[in-house]
Amino acid sequence: MAQRQTLLPHEKDLGGGFRVRRLLPAAARQAVGPFLFFDHFGPVEAGPDDNHDVRPHPHIGLATVTYLFEGAMMHRDSTGAVQRIEPGAINWMTAGRGIVHSERTPDDLRGRPRRSHGLQLWAALPVADEEIAPSFAHTPAAAIPVHQAPGATVRVLVGEAFGLLSPVQTRSPTLYLDIQLAPGASLALPPAPERALYGVDAPYALDGTAQPAQQMVVLQADEQPLLSAPQGARVALIGGAPLGHRHIVWNFVASRRERLLQAQDDWRAQRFPAVPGETEFIPLP
Repeated sequence: MAQRQTLLPHEKDLGGGFRVRRLLPAAARQAVGPFLFFDHFGPVEAGPDDNHDVRPHPHIGLATVTYLFEGAMMHRDSTGAVQRIEPGAINWMTAGRGIVHSERTPDDLRGRPRRSHGLQLWAALPVADEEIAPSFAHTPAAAIPVHQAPGATVRVLVGEAFGLLSPVQTRSPTLYLDIQLAPGASLALPPAPERALYGVDAPYALDGTAQPAQQMVVLQADEQPLLSAPQGARVALIGGAPLGHRHIVWNFVASRRERLLQAQDDWRAQRFPAVPGETEFIPLP
């Protein structure tokens, strides 16, 4: 078997000391399946006076996928959607031809200590769908199907695995699992055209070979490794059908470079739709 590709995180400061570990895109690999952006933030302790709000900013040509382990954020976007995001829910925002959104601390959590921990991913859209109308879909935690095996709990966040189908609607074949293993437990991983694993909180093992936490391991297409965790671990699996190369500039994704230039010009001139109730925005870098 060929050696598995390993992607190391690089840290980004999103402002106010709010740092994330970014695994995708990487110099060695842009995407896994449709996913071309993978950020892991936290666990971070915020003080009463800390401001980690993300002001309104635009996207095109992608879908954002937000999943929390701890904490809460308030999502608002230019479609008029207002949604409190809490642990266990999947929030899928399709940018299409253009959307603007903000992510802020809910009012009831301001002015007091709080924790935040989660994953935010971007999924590319098929070329034919890059200019579709923007939309936002919230799937509550209770609606996510759960597979139980000895010592293992698998939440099928997106796609189909272990005979369970997530209600989250996607534009292309996509797989996203939240796997929790008790100490000593193991799990055979489901197939997908492309797959990668990320240890969220602890080391784990593949076919008995130790894998460090907070690194991404890209699996071979035809392998079916056994996932195990001698000390217990939480592991995210992402994957699906690849959609080909995309051009990425700032928050914009497109199959054509010209489209990125247009999006930058549109944001600079404030031609994107506004988020109701918002007056701030993040300028084009």
